[in-house]
Amino acid sequence: MLLTLALLLLSDKPMPIFPYAYQEHTLDNGLRVILIPMESPGLVSYHTVVRTGSRDEVEPGKTGFAHFFEHMMFRGTEKYPGPVYDGLMTQMGIDANAYTTDDRTVYHLDFTAEDLEKVIELESDRFQNLSYKEADFQTEAGAVYGEYRKSITSPFSVLFESVSNLAYDKHTYKHTTIGFEEDIKAMPQQFEYSKGFFKRFYRPDNCVIVVTGDFKPEQTLSWIKQYYGGWQKGYQAPQVVPEPEQTAERRGEVQFNGKTLPILYMGYKTPAFNPRDKASVATFALGELFFGSNSDLYKDIYLEKQWVNFVSYDASQNRDPGLFSIYSMVKDPANIEKVQAAIDAAVKSAQDQPVTSVKLDGVKKRIKYGLLMDMNTPGEVAESLDTPLAVEPSIKGFEAFFSTLQQLEPADLQAAAKAFFQTQRRTVVVLKGAQ
Repeated sequence: MLLTLALLLLSDKPMPIFPYAYQEHTLDNGLRVILIPMESPGLVSYHTVVRTGSRDEVEPGKTGFAHFFEHMMFRGTEKYPGPVYDGLMTQMGIDANAYTTDDRTVYHLDFTAEDLEKVIELESDRFQNLSYKEADFQTEAGAVYGEYRKSITSPFSVLFESVSNLAYDKHTYKHTTIGFEEDIKAMPQQFEYSKGFFKRFYRPDNCVIVVTGDFKPEQTLSWIKQYYGGWQKGYQAPQVVPEPEQTAERRGEVQFNGKTLPILYMGYKTPAFNPRDKASVATFALGELFFGSNSDLYKDIYLEKQWVNFVSYDASQNRDPGLFSIYSMVKDPANIEKVQAAIDAAVKSAQDQPVTSVKLDGVKKRIKYGLLMDMNTPGEVAESLDTPLAVEPSIKGFEAFFSTLQQLEPADLQAAAKAFFQTQRRTVVVLKGAQ
């Protein structure tokens, strides 16, 4: 791994960036399977990426169901009811969990290689035969509402809920992954709807299985065909309403019911992520250069003036138009406007002054190095693919991102900054705590 990493970082020639040999297969029912054998004696990671998240919740009053099924999938089947499934996980020492985002729901398990066939059997069973009674459904719906109530004790959860609601008018990104509170409260009455949601989205042609670690690819593929082959295709993409073009800046202020330092958020609308588009990939380099921990902005407001507890950014990798986010926790409320002015100056610098090729080359290497150094274990390798597979269900998308990154020139970054970092595309929200 280290030798491969060194060669990738030193070479200027186009070459595959993914550091392991892999196989990609598509079953007759549309299920995509990615097999990545790697040196990890006795360890295997198994991820199922369901390419459905909160963006797919298009029916009014029905938000939060993608996240809800993250919970329900542990309720079991007729063959392996929840307590039996949990007991087997414990018996085999398996670390099993899941998470949901805007664009995907991911189920991930880490275990020893000797249990791989049993894991494939168990996972195939719950994805095809999930079974729960209305009482169980209502119990879990109550737990989800409890999770929501707990989340709003975090100022960041409250902030991003407000940002989503303000930044979007029509698109389903208007609600966060957990959903609108009124919809979560009404969820216990949606038992029949929940069964339909499962049938629509939990289909083989909407899923990608990633297996990494110590296993034999031929035998593993044979098991997957055996246990998943009868799963019937039938996924139909929802009609997600496009967000109208934003034509004016949006501003909001949120009062947090608790103690916290102010948080300043600024988000710019960016197009749907495309790993083959220079402008889309350029936002990652822009983030590092102008808003990251090596940027002039960071040195100014964090290290030197010490106005903030942190300043950070997130470049969008959403399937639909998302937000390039810049956010900072400000130590003194009197400095909020000064911090925004400093961020505005950094944005203007990105638009007015092309970076040097030396700086850009350094950022390219840092982005590659940062990712590759986090791909040492089977779990890390599988996790690194979760996000790109939601956009494109193939490692080709992962490779395309780094190929495009390598092609970037200073002028590409400047053009992207001018196109995307426009005031009329911006949403600004300030969260303040109780006095």
